[in-house]
Amino acid sequence: MLDTLITSKTRIKLLLKFFLNSDSSAYLRNLENEFGESTNSIRIELIRFEKAGLLKSQYKGNKKFFRANTEHPLFYAINNLLRKHLGFDRIIEIVVKKLGEVKCVFVVGDFARGIDNNIIDLIFVGNINKNFLVELIEKAEKLIKRRIRYLVFTPDEFENYRKDKKGIEPLLLWKE
Repeated sequence: MLDTLITSKTRIKLLLKFFLNSDSSAYLRNLENEFGESTNSIRIELIRFEKAGLLKSQYKGNKKFFRANTEHPLFYAINNLLRKHLGFDRIIEIVVKKLGEVKCVFVVGDFARGIDNNIIDLIFVGNINKNFLVELIEKAEKLIKRRIRYLVFTPDEFENYRKDKKGIEPLLLWKE
């Protein structure tokens, strides 16, 4: 769907990178390696986004780092569009509301870093019916046409997980 609205694959990758996770930042050569595309096509799109005010930049040494401008009036609209494109809205609608005492849901892995992937990694925190979760995940996968991997933690287990995974911040998807 998104590729019919936005014809530039580089532009879509940049939107996912910066607007799905607003903490994400990168510089040109880093993006070249990550996307597997030429620096010229990436540079053109970065300049367009920066001129439009959608991205902010900052120099660290001799590298110019870019990140999403969360104060831009369109930031949340773009973020919401990307979540719908990836199917997160359907996952929440189908899965979370029917599972029991779900405290929060996080996206981890590639999507939390703003990298598009056919696999969505989720963490569910709460007292959750795991057998029912398996059934709901299978339904959600068919709807969004992506594989979903997941972990289930109690709140205490999740805090221990976060302490063990220092520097890797999960992206909050839903909270009660």
